[in-house]
Amino acid sequence: MKGIIISFKRGRRTVQPNHALIETKETKTREDVTKLIGKKVELPIKNGKITGKIASAHGNKGIMRAIFKKAITNDMVGKKVNISE
Repeated sequence: MKGIIISFKRGRRTVQPNHALIETKETKTREDVTKLIGKKVELPIKNGKITGKIASAHGNKGIMRAIFKKAITNDMVGKKVNISE
């Protein structure tokens, strides 16, 4: 399954650089996202990939929150990710 990083998890004054919000075409509701919790996420970069996992739903519209092992940078917003077993 493919997805797109749309933003970081953030508060009023803080940004969590290794928590990303991901949107896919297949997930439309919160219940669709709960089936994917625990799945692996891979972000391909120039020298390899950054891995993480789906942690929870973000809202009720099918957006999910992924936690990556390394912090991701601002230019990775809008990049495609692969969600797999």
